[in-house]
Amino acid sequence: MELINKGKTKDVYELENGYYLLKFKDDVTGEDGIFDPGANTVGLTIEGAGQSGLKLTKFFFEILKEKGIPTHYIDADIEKATMTVKPAKVFGNGLEVICRYRAVGSFLRRYGMYAEEGQTLDAFVEVTLKDDERKDPPITEDALHMLGILSKEEYKILKELTIKISNIIKEELAKKDIELYDIKLEFGRVGENNEIALIDEISGGNMRAYKNGKYIEPLELEKIILDS
Repeated sequence: MELINKGKTKDVYELENGYYLLKFKDDVTGEDGIFDPGANTVGLTIEGAGQSGLKLTKFFFEILKEKGIPTHYIDADIEKATMTVKPAKVFGNGLEVICRYRAVGSFLRRYGMYAEEGQTLDAFVEVTLKDDERKDPPITEDALHMLGILSKEEYKILKELTIKISNIIKEELAKKDIELYDIKLEFGRVGENNEIALIDEISGGNMRAYKNGKYIEPLELEKIILDS
C-alpha cells in the first residue's frame, strides 16, 4: 500500500490490485475553529468525524449503486475508516460541482443584490476549480471547454448527473424531515471508457442541511439519517 496523496480530510493510498484506498480523517474544513464545508483549510478536528463521514458516504453510494448511477465506490470498512474505490482521473487539477436549492453561502455573497437569503433555487448547478490559491473560482461551461478541462458534451453529462444525484440525496433527507440547501460533489473519469462518475465522498461535510430552519452539524446529520 503506497501513499499517493495526503489530503485535508482524507489520505489516498494505492493498493496492489490497482484500486485505491481512502483513509478518512477526523479533520474537517473551516476557519477559526468553526466548521465550513466550503472552506479551503482544515479548521478543526472533531473526534469521530472520519467514521461518521464514511458511514453516510457508504449509505449514499450504495443507494446510488442500486439506481445504476456511475461512481468509483467498491466497499467500505467503517471500523478502519477506509473506503476502497476504483482509480479515477480528475478534470484538470480537480473540479467541485455544487447543486443549490437555497440561496445561502457564497451564492448569497455573490448575488445578494438580487437574491434573498434562503430564497428557493431550482437545483442550480455551479462548477468551481479546486484552486486554494485563487479561492476556488467559479467557472462557466464555455471556459471549461476553451481551457481544455471539459468538453461541452462532458459538461452536459456532469450537469445531468449532478442534478440526478443531488435530487436522490435530497429525497433521502426529506424522509427524515431534513431539507437539503446545497451539496458539493466531485466527479472524475473512471475505467477504460473514461466514464464520468461520482468520486470522493458524500457526507455531512459536503452539504448544508436544515431541520425546522436550523442547521444540522455533520455528525448530527449522520445520526439522524442512519437512526433506524
